[in-house]
Amino acid sequence: MRGHYEELAGEYDEHWVYDPGYVPWMSGRIVETLRLGETDRIADIGSGTGLFAREVAQQLKPRHPILCVDPSEAMLCQLGAPPPADLTPIVASAEDVAEGRARLPYEQLDAMWLKESVHHVADPAHTLRGLADRLAPGGRLLVVMLPATIQYPLFEAALARFEELQPDPAVIEGHLRAAGLKAGLSYVEHELRIDRDKYLGMVRARYMSLLSTFSDSEIEKGIEEMRVAHPEPVLVFPDRFAFVLGRRGGEFE
Repeated sequence: MRGHYEELAGEYDEHWVYDPGYVPWMSGRIVETLRLGETDRIADIGSGTGLFAREVAQQLKPRHPILCVDPSEAMLCQLGAPPPADLTPIVASAEDVAEGRARLPYEQLDAMWLKESVHHVADPAHTLRGLADRLAPGGRLLVVMLPATIQYPLFEAALARFEELQPDPAVIEGHLRAAGLKAGLSYVEHELRIDRDKYLGMVRARYMSLLSTFSDSEIEKGIEEMRVAHPEPVLVFPDRFAFVLGRRGGEFE
């Protein structure tokens, strides 16, 4: 899967910016849910190109650089050379951080988030426990993930495979509780509007890691299925996310 992101790195941001309001909206929800403060020590685990960390930093003006942690050096290179002063790239996986193999500038973290990356973790229960152990007292850990079923205008085989592979947010909430955190599960939704041909191009480029499990011929067949099912020039569909939040100590709100 790392190879998938290495190949996509240069055009990743283009595929994730559905519309101009999407990244600020999602980043705002992350700031709000984690109750981020400018003095917090923060990590974006599985940050990719830093698309959301960059926006969070702009909204927050943090005193400590946000750690952008990702196993793909090619993705992190998109931060720039040198990277912005408020972002620090760390080439490491979630497992590396959980097991203490990653060299971080902070002994403990006040807040971290994993956005649509928990499904790449081989043993979520073990890794989330390790990440929870890196939290300072009062620290927060947020897992942002798609629900078990999505309403994307994808071809049927892709939607079916998504349901086979996607973890249940309620199970992730249970892992956070088992890690000793006070945990809760909520949902947020954003309406997406995107040019149909642009979206078909994103599918062809396999913008979702799920799509990398299909061959070129299967992708093309799926795109033809989508053309028939969605003749409208602009696709409108809900992007719904589960926010699984855990907190170490204190009252959970």
